[in-house]
Amino acid sequence: MSDLPGVADTAITAAPAFATAQTPAEAVEAEQSGELVRGATAAAASGPEHVEVPTAYDAILLASFGGPEGQDDVIPFLRNVTRGRGIPDERLEEVAHHYRAFGGVSPINEQNRELKAALEAELASRGIDLPVLWGNRNWAPYLPAALTEAHERGFTKIIAIGTSAYSSYSSCRQYREDYAKALDETGLNGVLQIDKVRQFFDHPGFVSPFIDGVAAAFDEIEQAVPGIDLAAEVEVLFSTHSIPMADADRSGPPERGFGEGGAYEAQHRAVAEVVMAAVGAGRASAAALPEWQLVFQSRSGPPTQPWLEPDVNDVIAELPACGIRAVVIVPLGFVSDHMEVKWDLDREATDTAADNDLYSVRVPTPGVHREYVSGLIDLVLERVNGVPTAERPALTALGPWYDVCRSGCCENVRLGFKPALAGLTP
Repeated sequence: MSDLPGVADTAITAAPAFATAQTPAEAVEAEQSGELVRGATAAAASGPEHVEVPTAYDAILLASFGGPEGQDDVIPFLRNVTRGRGIPDERLEEVAHHYRAFGGVSPINEQNRELKAALEAELASRGIDLPVLWGNRNWAPYLPAALTEAHERGFTKIIAIGTSAYSSYSSCRQYREDYAKALDETGLNGVLQIDKVRQFFDHPGFVSPFIDGVAAAFDEIEQAVPGIDLAAEVEVLFSTHSIPMADADRSGPPERGFGEGGAYEAQHRAVAEVVMAAVGAGRASAAALPEWQLVFQSRSGPPTQPWLEPDVNDVIAELPACGIRAVVIVPLGFVSDHMEVKWDLDREATDTAADNDLYSVRVPTPGVHREYVSGLIDLVLERVNGVPTAERPALTALGPWYDVCRSGCCENVRLGFKPALAGLTP
C-alpha cells in the first residue's frame, strides 16, 4: 500500500481525469469481439476468473508507490501523492516530518531495488529469460518511463506485480488504474498489453515469512522474559493499513458478499488464522498459543469519516489491564519495511508498548525473503504456463484469487470507476 505515513492515498489522492469510462457502444463492441478486458493479452481479454492458457510474456513490471530519496524530494513527492486536492505545503510539511526524521529518504525505493535484483537472480537461477522493469506511482522511476522502456526494447506483453498482496482500492484497483493511465500518457494503448498476477495474500511465498517471524518472536519472548506464560501473558497483533469503511466494504467482487470490512478485512483475518495455526503446529502444544487480534494503523482523513478500527496503539495501551506482559506486532498488510512500518510500528507502536511496560517484538516483513521472492516468480509462471486453478497454491479458503479482477471490484465511492487494466469493466 502507500508509503505515506499519516496520509493514506485512499483518502486524499484525487484520480486525474486521464480518460473516460467505456461508452455503451464501446462495451457492446468489446463484448462482440470477445475483448472484455482493456489492454489485456489474448488469453485474458475475455475475462476468465483464472487464465489457464499459457502466455508468452516479454517482461515483468514491478509496480510500487514510490518515495522521496532526499530532503529536497519530500514536498514534491507529497505534492504528487496529493495532486488534485489543493493541499497547501504547510499541511504537507506536517506529514513530511516523518521523512525528515529519516534524512528525507523513504526506504521503499531501495527496498524495491533489492527486490528487483532478487527477482532477477531468482529468474536467472531457474534459467528464465524475463527482464524485470520497475515503475512507481508517485516518484521516479515512474510507470510511464517503465512502459516507454518496454516499448523501446521491443516488449509488447507485460505481466505486472504490484507490491501489495490484498484486495482494496489502493492496494489493487488503483494500480490497475495507474497502468491504464500510463498507457494513455505514453500513447502505447494498443501497442503494449498488460496483465497482472493474482493478489497473493494467501500464497505460501507471502505467508511463510510471517510464520517464521511469529515463531521466532515467541522464542525471543520466552528467552527475554523468564517465566512468562505465552498463552496468558502475550498478545499477537496483526497490523495492516486502515482504510475508509466505505472502501473496505466494497473491496473484492460485489457478488462474493463479504459484508462489513469486505474482502480486505476477510483476507487479513484468514491469513492471520493460517499463521497462528502453522506456528502452533510447530510447537509442542497449540493450546499454549497466545490470543491474537487484527488491528489497524496509519489512519488519516477527517474524524467524521469511519475507518477500520481498532488502532494498534489504542489496543496496546489496553493490554496491561488484561494481564498481558509482552506483545508481538505483525505487519501483516505490508510486503516490506517502508515508512509506515518504520514510523508507525517501529517508533509509535513500539514506544506505546514501552510506555505501558510491555516487552515488544516487531516481526519482519517479507522483504527479499527467499520464499517470498520465489513465490512471486511462481505467480508469474502460473500465467506463463497457464497453470490449472486446482494446481495453484492458496493457504486459505478464499483463494486462489482472481487473475482478472471481476466487474465492480474494489470501488472507490469518492472517485468513481476510472479506466483500469487487468479486470472486467467497470
